[in-house]
Amino acid sequence: MKNWLYALPLATALASPAVTLAAEENYLIDTRDAHAAIEFRIKHLGFSWLVGRFDDFEGTFTYDEENPENSQVTVTIDTASVNSNHAERDKHLRSDDFLHVEKFPQAKFVSTAYKPTGENTAELTGELTLHGVTRPVTIAVEQIGHGDDPWGGYRRGFAGSTRLTLADFGIKRDLGPAAREVHLFLSVEGIRQ
Repeated sequence: MKNWLYALPLATALASPAVTLAAEENYLIDTRDAHAAIEFRIKHLGFSWLVGRFDDFEGTFTYDEENPENSQVTVTIDTASVNSNHAERDKHLRSDDFLHVEKFPQAKFVSTAYKPTGENTAELTGELTLHGVTRPVTIAVEQIGHGDDPWGGYRRGFAGSTRLTLADFGIKRDLGPAAREVHLFLSVEGIRQ
C-alpha cells in the first residue's frame, strides 16, 4: 500500500501532458555602448566606394535556440544621423534629394521570417520602411557568438548584409549606373533582458 501511494504522484506526472518551457529569449540591441552598427557603402562615380553609417538607432530581437524560425527583429533608425565623414555631403544626404529627413525622420525594419540556412547562418526577411516606402528585404545573417559577458549579463551577436536599390524606395536622384545600389552591413550585439 505504501509503495502504491509513492508511485501515484509519479504516474500522474508521467500521464500529464509535457510542460514545454519557452526557449525564446529577448534581447536589447546594445547601441548605448556602441556594440552595434549600421554601415553602408555605395560606389562613387564608379571609381571607389563611399562609406558611411547611421549613428543613432535602436532595436530589439528575440531568439529561440530550439526553434530559430520563431526569432524576430525590430530596428528603428534616425535618418538624420547619417554620417559619411563629410559635413557637406551629409547635409545633401539629409535633403529631399535622398533621405528627406524632415519628412521621413525614421526608417524601420520589422522582420517577417527567419530561415536557418546552415549551422550559424540564416536568411532574415522583413519589411523595411525607408523614405516613406515599405518594401520586403532579405538579409544574409551570420551568428557570431553568444554567452556570458564580464558584467553578469548574457549576449548574442550577429552580422548581416543586404543590397538595396535606391529607386525601389523612391530615391531617384541620378548618380549614374554605378551608384544605384547601396550595400548595407549590420553588426548587432544584444543583451538578454
